[in-house]
Amino acid sequence: MKEVEGTRLSGMTVRGWLSLVLVVVGLVVLGGALVAAVLLNRTDETSRQLIDNIQPARVGAYRLQAALRDQETAVRGYVIGADEQFLAPYYDGQKTEQAAAQAIREQLSGRPELIGDLDAIEQAAAAWRSGYAEPLIASVTPGLPSVVNRANAEAGKSKFDSLRALFDTQNQHLATARTDAVDQLRTAQAWRDRALGVVIAAFLITGLVITILIRNAVTRPLEALAAACRRITDGSFGQHIVPQGPKDIRSIAADVEDMRQRIVDELDASSAARAELDEQAAELLRSNAELEQFAYVASHDLQEPLRKVASFCQLLEKRYGDQFDERGQQYLDFAVDGAKRMQILINDLLTFSRVGRLNATLVEVNLDAVLDEAIANVATSIAETGAEITRSGPLPKVLGDPTLLIMLWQNLVSNAVKFRREGQAPRINITSEPGSDDHEGQWMFTFADNGIGIADEFVDKVFVIFQRLHGRDAYAGTGIGLALVKKIVEHHGGTIWIDTSYDDGTRFRFTLPAITAPEHQPQLEGTAS
Repeated sequence: MKEVEGTRLSGMTVRGWLSLVLVVVGLVVLGGALVAAVLLNRTDETSRQLIDNIQPARVGAYRLQAALRDQETAVRGYVIGADEQFLAPYYDGQKTEQAAAQAIREQLSGRPELIGDLDAIEQAAAAWRSGYAEPLIASVTPGLPSVVNRANAEAGKSKFDSLRALFDTQNQHLATARTDAVDQLRTAQAWRDRALGVVIAAFLITGLVITILIRNAVTRPLEALAAACRRITDGSFGQHIVPQGPKDIRSIAADVEDMRQRIVDELDASSAARAELDEQAAELLRSNAELEQFAYVASHDLQEPLRKVASFCQLLEKRYGDQFDERGQQYLDFAVDGAKRMQILINDLLTFSRVGRLNATLVEVNLDAVLDEAIANVATSIAETGAEITRSGPLPKVLGDPTLLIMLWQNLVSNAVKFRREGQAPRINITSEPGSDDHEGQWMFTFADNGIGIADEFVDKVFVIFQRLHGRDAYAGTGIGLALVKKIVEHHGGTIWIDTSYDDGTRFRFTLPAITAPEHQPQLEGTAS
């Protein structure tokens, strides 16, 4: 039985414990309230009897006794003086006697023992009047006092003494009733105070019990859970969490333990992945080293044979050119041109591969300055074609690599000048504005020209390395310019695309991150902070 009861108590939640304590408190308070109500009702009833009945009855008894004494005095005065005016108090006393008796009966209607004293006084008073006062009054001749009348008056005084004894009895009984009522009132007040003390003590004890309950059932289990969580946060993932306390706190602790166990499982599972990642990182380092070696070879060893081929072909043409026929001269030109184009391709490929890898810097760059430098680099082509470059306003400053950003503008300007419309001078317009929505926190740049444009189906293809939309006989180049532009923009944390809604040429739109607080500044791809 005790085990079942203990199981039930351990299965209770914090809310259940608090509800149980509050129910007990409610019962105690309700019981105390009922007892206090009964005692207050009893106190009120006793006070009402004392104030509205007993005390007024005592006053009425004094009035009744005074009225009877007035009657006795009036009769003796009339008998001695034989003056009818002495009878006025006699008759007035009877009226007062009747009114006082009626009031006493109403006030003591529930007290038959006290009503009995009133009945005895009224009976004795009636007997005194009928047996003594009325006959004596009738025997006196108004205006003729006599010695006999005086003797009868003295005799009547002794007959009234029996009423006085009844007065004393009535007064004593009323005083006793008042004393009893006062004692009952004090007793009820004492019990009322005790009940109030019990209620207050119940509140204090309940507050203490709730404090202890919260400490043992809530605070300590939560502190133990928090301490275990802190140890796990510090790296002690093997620290088991033991559920304790009420049911709901044990449930929380079990959930945290499940989370810890899952973290441990994930860490165990990630160990193999980390080892594999380390292996892949080592392989990547090896591959990068091979690429660096290939770049060195491409920039030195591969170009040296090409230079020799071109040089010897030129010497061959100079020394034996007059011995070649037209077809032989053409073959010789093809060889020289192929060698030169191979050198250009190798140099462009090296330039593309080095973006973001070698000598990358992160400084504040004035885009107006780098644009001016890029324009100066292609000033000859601009002058030959009559190209016009306009800006909507000053360009912003960004964080980036000045050399790469010069290459960005230079390739865009060269591209616009190269792919111009026949018979029209190139017109280039450059604008910048703060980005919005998906480009919040970036600068939005627009580079628009009036050239031949790019068909919609080729807007993605032009950014692929070595992709050409025209033959070499129409436009020179290797097809790496826009691919290099895209790589530079993405290296700086931006994006670039072609606005297909523009029909007057080609309009490139690209973004670059705006300068923010130091802790939020972007890092260039492939660089360390």
